[in-house]
Amino acid sequence: MTADTTLYTPAEHAAMDTALAAALAGPRGANPLVGAVILSPGGEQLATGYHRGAGTAHAEADAISEARKQGIDTVGTTMVVTLEPCNHVGRTGPCAQAIMAAGISKVIYAVDDPHDPAAGGARTLRSAGVEVRSGLALDRAFDLNRDWFDAVAAKRPFVTLHIAQTLDSRIAADDGTSQWISSPESLADNHGLRGLIDAILVGTGTVLIDNPRLTARDAEGELFSRQPVRAVMGLRDVPEDAAVRGADGRFVHLPTRDPAEALGMLFGQGVRHVMVEGGSSILSTFLGAHLVDELIVYMAPTLLGSGTPALHDLGITTLKDAQHWSWDDAGGGAVRMLGNDLRLHLRSPRGTVGTIKNSALHKSLVPRSEAAEHVTGGH
Repeated sequence: MTADTTLYTPAEHAAMDTALAAALAGPRGANPLVGAVILSPGGEQLATGYHRGAGTAHAEADAISEARKQGIDTVGTTMVVTLEPCNHVGRTGPCAQAIMAAGISKVIYAVDDPHDPAAGGARTLRSAGVEVRSGLALDRAFDLNRDWFDAVAAKRPFVTLHIAQTLDSRIAADDGTSQWISSPESLADNHGLRGLIDAILVGTGTVLIDNPRLTARDAEGELFSRQPVRAVMGLRDVPEDAAVRGADGRFVHLPTRDPAEALGMLFGQGVRHVMVEGGSSILSTFLGAHLVDELIVYMAPTLLGSGTPALHDLGITTLKDAQHWSWDDAGGGAVRMLGNDLRLHLRSPRGTVGTIKNSALHKSLVPRSEAAEHVTGGH
């Protein structure tokens, strides 16, 4: 079920296309990908914004800031945005208030925000006299963030799984050596990701074998100002002198082998984006449980022929049950060269544009969106 496209002008359709494309420039994670475009009363695209990740300006505020940089008067303009403007104060202020302060008189958004603390922006805007419509490109906007929507509905963190491997899918040689399969450029990229996520998760086996620090560091080895929670999952004890414990109180041991239970524990501690690293067992456990939203693989042009495989048995015995991942253009592209390595970025095999219409979450969002299409400011 989608919006009546006749309710929107060609300029509004074009603006939504621009907003959806802009959203892909941002990284996936704790926050959804969002793009926004400001239109003049005559339908000219004046400014475009997008969300660059947790803690940065939301797409609406980014577009308003861009308009101000250009000296553009936003009073009486229209904002076209891929997700309902938020209505809460988190690391940044509520977008609904920013829109009203900018004098924007009309807002068109694609899909409702299911995140309880953030929802309600449309209602706030209408109460202030802003005309609000929703549902334009709903299916495309839903598919853009379907993995994030899944995580929100399940009340679990968004899960990124990271693998650094050889061409023949080995993460260590027979003697256990694995540092460094990846190039310095891949390592730097990985540490950049660590600086954005809420938590990094490995298994107790990785801790006992490799004794990793799991910190986010620059090329000189200096710690970033923002550090992820260092989580270790498993029933074995973590040694008191393990490097992962650190001295900053940001270590947590999750005494379980159940990936869903581990994610629930982290969610209860405020974690909204976790990156799973570590050995074959934990990688396979999360993939086999279909609890991975995003896959990032650093592939080095190296062959070992033997050694530790990246993955163990996923419980797949026939080709028809294989996991078919999708290339993901978000956050810099699906395939990039990093030094001598290839960086592969993929989305989970859950759902497609053709099937999301049947999802429970999609159905729950549609009635509110479609009802809102015909409601203007002041109601």
